[in-house]
Amino acid sequence: MTPTTPAPVVAPEQDQDEFSVRRALRSPRRLRTEVLAGLVVALALIPEAIAFSIIAGVDPRVGLFASFTMAVTISIVGGRRAMISAATGAIALVIAPLNREYGLDYLIAAVILGGLLQIVLSAVGVAKLMRFVPRSVMVGFVNALAILIFTSQLPYLIGVPWLVYPLVALGIGIIVTMPRLTTVVPGPLVAIVVITVLAVLLAIQVPTVGDQGELPDSLPAWFVPDVPWTLETLQVIAPYAVGLALVGLLESLLTAKLVDDVTDSHSPKTREARGQGIANVVTGFFGGMGGCAMIGQTMINVKVSGARTRISTFLAGVFLLLLVVGLGDVVAIIPMPALVAVMIMVSVGTMDWHSIHPATLRRMPLSATTIMVTTVAVTVYTHNLAYGVGLGVIVAMIFFARRVAHFTEVVDVDHPDDDTRVYAVRGALFFASSNDLVYQFDYAGDPQNVIIDLSESQIYDSSTVASLDAIELKYRQKGTNVFIVGLNEASQGWHGRLTGQLGAGH
Repeated sequence: MTPTTPAPVVAPEQDQDEFSVRRALRSPRRLRTEVLAGLVVALALIPEAIAFSIIAGVDPRVGLFASFTMAVTISIVGGRRAMISAATGAIALVIAPLNREYGLDYLIAAVILGGLLQIVLSAVGVAKLMRFVPRSVMVGFVNALAILIFTSQLPYLIGVPWLVYPLVALGIGIIVTMPRLTTVVPGPLVAIVVITVLAVLLAIQVPTVGDQGELPDSLPAWFVPDVPWTLETLQVIAPYAVGLALVGLLESLLTAKLVDDVTDSHSPKTREARGQGIANVVTGFFGGMGGCAMIGQTMINVKVSGARTRISTFLAGVFLLLLVVGLGDVVAIIPMPALVAVMIMVSVGTMDWHSIHPATLRRMPLSATTIMVTTVAVTVYTHNLAYGVGLGVIVAMIFFARRVAHFTEVVDVDHPDDDTRVYAVRGALFFASSNDLVYQFDYAGDPQNVIIDLSESQIYDSSTVASLDAIELKYRQKGTNVFIVGLNEASQGWHGRLTGQLGAGH
């Protein structure tokens, strides 16, 4: 009888993976999807990169070259396939003050240092902190992004020629109806082509990509920032580098988690964090302004165009460079209404409409809704996802602490004899629950001996040890003997090491 050979275990990135690069290159249908998705994303990146360059106060080529180098580099070293990284508004806001005060060379130095910090943070496991981001914060993050994507298009819809509005409506109509007709060509690409042809043939005067800023006519070159390599320089750029590193990682890891959900797949977050750092270092040395994951373009790539591999991300960067350098004159005539239509539909597709449906809001606990609304409100108000997500997590922690604190109880469980009383403490003991622990005993009415049984509880911090010391002190002042029993190994570690050392009662 021939023994059965076990099937080999296949790593996610190997050839057998449905969405590996090798597999995609062998599938004409998948390859076509990836190529067209990359082209659509590249077209959408151009005005965004120019706009973010303006926010940062730098020449448009700085943002465009950053988008090229970020996309190409992250497609090779990143952890989340099909996710788009490029110059972003969040990074532009972080580094803009540095550029205004010290100039481009200091900005580039901060980008390189920020990238190095991201590599270090990835090595110490910062990606694992994503597990502490609650679902309500993630929903708020997604909804805030949808609102920001939409509001970022308002400048192109206010105070513009009236012909902009029918062109935007036409673009939305094409994007909505194209999937019902064919999925061979992405709807956004068709909308861009049709509106551009119409505007040229009918000589329609509307804002174009060329109006947003001058497109570069040369390739990016190696760039070493001309700054003094001194401690004083480090003191200037370090705060901005830290901000860039933290904001970039937060946006990128949250976006990666969102793409995981959309594609029903998993990605190595530590590799993604490290890849973001490498991409920013590379971008800095090519004179780019730095960047991170872009939710809008990622949704165009993954959700609208159906891309799933690194090919689309790589080609988005390559197409971007080819378009702005080789076909700059053609790209410059693309009407902004076409790209506005694409971004509006991305906004609609990004919003979690179920989360704001009245029926959902009625069913959800008030705490979950408060967390989501807080995240959305702060993000939209500050235009900074780091602030919104950070405050959302803090609010979630407060609600969690309050909820867990109420799970702790002290129960009178036994009276072995007239001189002994046994209390059982149940639940998690930490600062929020143990601060009230001292008030749950009958110091004046208890007999000579009191046993406090902690076998159904767990000590988590020094606040609990201090509370137990305070309880023992109060009983001793009444002449009562106290015995704390039932400590598990972890609780004994806290209690044995800290009891009597925290100044309880002083």
